[in-house]
Amino acid sequence: MRVTVFGGGYVGLVTSACLAHVGHRVVCVEQDEKRVEALQQGICPIFEPGLEDYLLEGQREQLLEFTTDAARAVARAEILFIAVGTPADEDGTADTRHVLNVARTIGDYLNDFAVVVTKSTVPVGTADAVSAEVAQRLAQRGLSVPFEVASNPEFLKEGAAISDFMKPDRIVVGTGSERVAEMMRELYAPFNRNHERLMVMDVRSAELTKYAANAMLATKISFINEIANLAEYLGADIEKVRQGIGADPRIGYHFIYPGCGYGGSCFPKDVRALQATAERAGYQPHLLTAVQQVNANQKQRLFDKLQAYFDGQLAGRTIAVWGLAFKPRTDDMREAPSRVLLEALWRCGATVQAYDPRAMEECQRLYGDREDLILMGTKEAAVKGADALVICTEWKHFWAPDFAALAEKMNHPVIVDGRNLYDPKRMAAAGFDYLAVGRNSYTAAPVATAEAGGPTVTDKSAAA
Repeated sequence: MRVTVFGGGYVGLVTSACLAHVGHRVVCVEQDEKRVEALQQGICPIFEPGLEDYLLEGQREQLLEFTTDAARAVARAEILFIAVGTPADEDGTADTRHVLNVARTIGDYLNDFAVVVTKSTVPVGTADAVSAEVAQRLAQRGLSVPFEVASNPEFLKEGAAISDFMKPDRIVVGTGSERVAEMMRELYAPFNRNHERLMVMDVRSAELTKYAANAMLATKISFINEIANLAEYLGADIEKVRQGIGADPRIGYHFIYPGCGYGGSCFPKDVRALQATAERAGYQPHLLTAVQQVNANQKQRLFDKLQAYFDGQLAGRTIAVWGLAFKPRTDDMREAPSRVLLEALWRCGATVQAYDPRAMEECQRLYGDREDLILMGTKEAAVKGADALVICTEWKHFWAPDFAALAEKMNHPVIVDGRNLYDPKRMAAAGFDYLAVGRNSYTAAPVATAEAGGPTVTDKSAAA
């Protein structure tokens, strides 16, 4: 099929690459000329495992093209995807200006029947607004070209987007037209061979499904973090609790890993947008408010644990940080827990030595050159001379380090584990003071006063 995708960002590139991979003829429209030039040269502007290979393959097979020429891209398409950004506005609502701008562009150049599909995450009712914009531009041109607007939200996880697109667990299509439904079935047939994954529903239900899915996942994360915090007060081990509740098939193990909060480009923005949508409709979403508050508090807890451990004396100390991206297999630091930690440490006068396998350049872009941020080339280099190590991201090669070597490199063998990677008793036996999330904190030995002027920390060898 002849497909045009508006947007050369994360969703647009993954959609374009995967549709071309199965044989559709795809044109991806992007306004940024430099980005288009880079893509034409095979340079992927974002890190996503497997994406660059798909982009190169699509261009090599002449199934994928990148352009700034919207007129030609609209004129040749049967299906037009809108996959541009919908950033959060000041009041938390999703900003749909880019979506509606694309709708106007489509109306300016549409000459034959086509299906306009919103792939971006948009508030309920956006498809109606897109339809109105296209119709208005056609009327201004004196044309009555038939078209349909459908919703087809994406369900892509950063770090696994190619797999999610190629082997989807569901394909949601919002439309009231059987003609559109059949076109979408044809489009997605290569991804729908094993069993029926395509779900057709009304447009507004499809739009709400995307927000509801992300809000549900965010709720599970905040719930387990709330229980983890309670476990610390009660002397329970959240990892045991997690296993106990996850064994119930009604709950399951997915998204009930306690940690330092969720981040990224989707969950924070989408939960805020859903809350704003509810409030505009006259409904107070108390649960969504609580989910966000718990998450905001959770991002602060790693710093709180450090501050308590050093009795508030963090000025002049060096803190090693493993993991900057909001999750593994991405370089995305948008609303990452690491950013809350870094900025809190700097306000207290501490220096950060950080390492991340993918997000170092992004961290440099965000914070620039500063004396209190040292980006290290390896995880071992990051801990040299550190007063404590904080783990913010669960990259796999953080899972089994040489603890003896770490202890030798650090001023104090202290680990604040925001992802519960290690066993507390084993860490204490290895000589580490170990503070995790929702677990008993074990301290191996007293910590002497640092040169920075911090006080002696008393022996906490009993479970805190």
